[in-house]
Amino acid sequence: MSASLSSARSRAALRASARISVELLLVLVMTAVALWLLGQMWSVVWPLIVGLLLTTLTWPVARFLRRRGWPPALAASLVTVLFLVLAAAVVALIAVPVASQSGDLTDGVVDGVHKVRDWAAGPPLNIEDAQISGAVDSAVERFQKSAGSMVGTVVSGVSAVVDGLVTAVLALFLMFFFLKDGPRFLPWLARQLPGRLAVDVPTVASRTWDTLGSFVRSQAAVGLLDAVFIGIGLWVVDVPLVLPLAVLTFVSAFVPIVGALFAGFVAVLIALVSNGLTDALIVLAIIIAVQQLEGNVFQPMIQSRGLGLHAAVILLAVTLGGSLAGVVGSLLAVPVAAMIAVFWNYLREQLSEPPEEPDTREPRTDGAVPS
Repeated sequence: MSASLSSARSRAALRASARISVELLLVLVMTAVALWLLGQMWSVVWPLIVGLLLTTLTWPVARFLRRRGWPPALAASLVTVLFLVLAAAVVALIAVPVASQSGDLTDGVVDGVHKVRDWAAGPPLNIEDAQISGAVDSAVERFQKSAGSMVGTVVSGVSAVVDGLVTAVLALFLMFFFLKDGPRFLPWLARQLPGRLAVDVPTVASRTWDTLGSFVRSQAAVGLLDAVFIGIGLWVVDVPLVLPLAVLTFVSAFVPIVGALFAGFVAVLIALVSNGLTDALIVLAIIIAVQQLEGNVFQPMIQSRGLGLHAAVILLAVTLGGSLAGVVGSLLAVPVAAMIAVFWNYLREQLSEPPEEPDTREPRTDGAVPS
């Protein structure tokens, strides 16, 4: 005997599905509007984000000074100056070795090109010199034809550099004000919001700040350890540009998974061009060993609290961020995913029903029902 569908239940299910679909559509539309507004205000939002990231990295030093009785403005000023000195030292450590070894590196690239050309001319490819010369001439001709568009590229590159400098200056000023007045922000925000928002928004903001600070500081510590061990390995193998490669390894650590692959690829490529295949394989083995040590020892020790994100979620977030916004998207993908996780966990806490308390009353012995 087959059961027939209930028309009333079917209509109720369709109405529920339609209502949920409309609500999801409204959420998607509001998300798209918010992202569009974010894009329109990006020239202001991006320095704000950079300033927050720098503040999470430097806040422990400022907090230490404030607890020792330093005035907030003086502590923030000292930390900002120390950060500028450290950043200038890092730039000098990169620029000086690159400038001094650029000639050797260029010669290595030229030798590598000649080796590839000789290999292509032999078996099994047997490419003749005339074919190689024709390909080179064709590339030169295309380069000459695209000279006009390259002018625009150079202009856009200069504009990007200027925008980067403006962003850096604004981020430094914002970092100073965050270090100076940051602890007063949440109480001020609570006074500005009505009703329950005065509790929910500061709570989520505080948890987000803790998560963001944990991410930045743990990634900095892991990146420093990676840079030290990989730098020692490159120095032992006698690969050029050891210091810039170590700094690149440190900076790339702030882009999980993808950053390590990029820094390792650059190190292996320079070792291959300058030292040959054997040293390149040794460098590759060193990088793999250090990455394994990082994944199994460094991160579990340093990221004790963690972000609450699975490695697959991190990889997908970095990939999505890179496809949407390039390097900036890759850099911000994991912090944004962690903040979304914080918001979702808080929302679950507020929407979940409190557990029922067990009945601890003693049973009555006279047959009466307990009141």
